[in-house]
Amino acid sequence: MLRIHFADNRQEPIWLADERFTIGQDERNHLVLNEADVSPFHAEIRQDHGHYYLSDCGTRNGTLVNGERIGARYQLRSEDRVKIGAVELVLVDPAKVKPKAAPTARWFLQVIKGENEGRKYHVTGSMTFGRSVKCELCFSDLELSRRHAEFFLKDDVLEIKDLASANGVYVNQQKVGTAVLTPGDQVRMASVTLLVIGPKVDVRQAADEDATQFVRVVDLPKPAPAAAREVSQPASANPLRAVAPAPAEAAASVAANEDAKGRLVLIGGIVIAVLGIGAAVATFVL
Repeated sequence: MLRIHFADNRQEPIWLADERFTIGQDERNHLVLNEADVSPFHAEIRQDHGHYYLSDCGTRNGTLVNGERIGARYQLRSEDRVKIGAVELVLVDPAKVKPKAAPTARWFLQVIKGENEGRKYHVTGSMTFGRSVKCELCFSDLELSRRHAEFFLKDDVLEIKDLASANGVYVNQQKVGTAVLTPGDQVRMASVTLLVIGPKVDVRQAADEDATQFVRVVDLPKPAPAAAREVSQPASANPLRAVAPAPAEAAASVAANEDAKGRLVLIGGIVIAVLGIGAAVATFVL
């Protein structure tokens, strides 16, 4: 028996157990694809004597198998890749596939408030959250939209996207449209709060090209010191040059000199007078 796998792991695999399996946008299909380029009834797979035949339902965008557009009753085989709109499906025969070791669960969503409190959900591929019974994470809160949000897990990176819900999606109390989730984040939708549980982030020593890097500067020769600004300083005493007297001292010196000159003039006058008298006496005697 063949099984349908989603190439992007958005949903769990689906067994082709019914004789007729329909695919399209309409809710009455076995597989509902809410994509703009998918018709309401896009394609169907019929089982006939152990063989599977795929037919396109006359759609405008067509149905591709391994890159080629097909019409009616194309026989499917294991590992065929079917593309309907932007969705790629892979046909797998489990009997021909070697079993692989189940990957270690790494990401979980645990309800810490609201309906199903304490329950833990393992995140795989793409999972929708809302009131619809077709959601992988189905809750009955009337404040939730039928398809409220979608969780994507790809390359070990978990993201959430608001599917145009009425009451929004909040990550750590911040309203978001889309967001990358990290372990410890709290996601609130209506009355339900989910705790994100995931692997610890490995801090690698490899340099990040976008990160600021600090490199030791090469030791450069120290620049010559700038010429010291000339500052006028008192000249040192020169023993060969007399120091100019202060103004008060100069005035006192001038006064002393004038007094000495006056005394000399007086003495000179007395001497001349004495000499004159002596000359007169000598003349009289003779």
